[in-house]
Amino acid sequence: MNVTRAIQAVEPVVPAGSTAQLILAAVIGVAVIIVLITWLKVHPFLALSIGAVGVGVGAGMAPNAAVTSFGAGFGSTMAGVGVLVGFGAMFGKLLADSGGADRIVDALVSRSSVRTLPWTMALIGGLIGLPMFFEVGLVLLIPVIILVARRSGQSLIRIAIPALAGLSVMHGLVPPHPGPLVAVTTLNANLGLTLAIGVLIAIPTVIISGPLFSKFAARWVKVPVPEMFITAADQGLDENIKRPSFLATITGILLPVVLMLARSIADAINPGSTDPLNATLDFLGTPMIALGIAVIYAMVVYGRGGGMDRAAVSKSLADSLPPIAGILLIVGAGGGFKQVLIDTGIGTVIADAVNGSSVSVLLLAWIVAALVRVATGSATVATVTAAGILAPVAASLGSTDVSLMVLAIGAGSLFLSHVNDAGFWLVKEYLGTSVPQTLKTWTVMECLISVTGLAGVLLLNVVI
Repeated sequence: MNVTRAIQAVEPVVPAGSTAQLILAAVIGVAVIIVLITWLKVHPFLALSIGAVGVGVGAGMAPNAAVTSFGAGFGSTMAGVGVLVGFGAMFGKLLADSGGADRIVDALVSRSSVRTLPWTMALIGGLIGLPMFFEVGLVLLIPVIILVARRSGQSLIRIAIPALAGLSVMHGLVPPHPGPLVAVTTLNANLGLTLAIGVLIAIPTVIISGPLFSKFAARWVKVPVPEMFITAADQGLDENIKRPSFLATITGILLPVVLMLARSIADAINPGSTDPLNATLDFLGTPMIALGIAVIYAMVVYGRGGGMDRAAVSKSLADSLPPIAGILLIVGAGGGFKQVLIDTGIGTVIADAVNGSSVSVLLLAWIVAALVRVATGSATVATVTAAGILAPVAASLGSTDVSLMVLAIGAGSLFLSHVNDAGFWLVKEYLGTSVPQTLKTWTVMECLISVTGLAGVLLLNVVI
């Protein structure tokens, strides 16, 4: 989500109904969605649409207002995440069809043992997730996750969870990711100190929620590797197949990473600057532009390196879109549901309920972010909301405590991803898991990240 859009989304709203009515409507709405999907086998897109409008009406919104709110959330999600998913699918298909994904997978599998492969995936997820929105990193990594699982013979969950943990931890804890960065700015924290402490907390958090947790998750959930990104090597046709070089392949994957990282660094060093360099980096580092450039790079470099002619490149791009149609609709509906929850005022109600509490400020920061996250489904909205609420408190704290507060907010913003989170549906649809299976893997992983991150913050608060 764009930071500006996130800030606009959490502007104070007038609650549609009483506090009890808002909370009851939200709880019933989530329960209805889960029942529709799991028991009545209603398609998630339809279930989310019904649930979203129902929550709005139940919370006291006029029916037309609930529909308008859902449409606005659907549209803004599709304008952001939808475009990224489309570009990512194109990039991933070219990566697979050209043989570039085979280059990476072969290198990973050949240089990692069965024991170390999940750790390798966690490292890759963390590195790619550092400057990127979670959705961008996910669509870039999905082809690699699926091909590594297929080629190595390991459980899909054993491979996917470490990579997803690396992505998610960076999303919540480590600047210059947009979420932590906006909290740093709002609370006037020291960016360098926050980055250093964030990395220190992120390392054990990724280890616990990634490679270690994936052992248990793989036992709880067994799903086949999705029939996506089928390569020539998977079909036994890899003899004498031309492939892009490893350097060309890895350059394409890292290209949007570098562009977004450069933009974040430039904004952190010289915020608000309009000089030509900053303006150029700001444009090139926009997620949509960065991923679009990666697609063009893949068309030229992967296409030529993989021996593909123009017709083959065109077919690869066209074939990449039909499989994600359902994903796009589900993600858009999740965004619509999230917007209804925001517009009912439930986020404001939660914030008011905990504001002024006598609980430890670091624990309070985590609680506020966690409650808003559960209510709205957005980590960025949770981060911005909690940072805004706690900004007056942060003004009286020392530099280290403010940095720890930023990280407590970041950890809380990842808590309990469920059916109102677009990331939940992306992971579910890409990995081919059911709603209960996604709750047992992805949702538990997010809770582990959140709680482990909080534990790290509280421990460091004691020793430094």
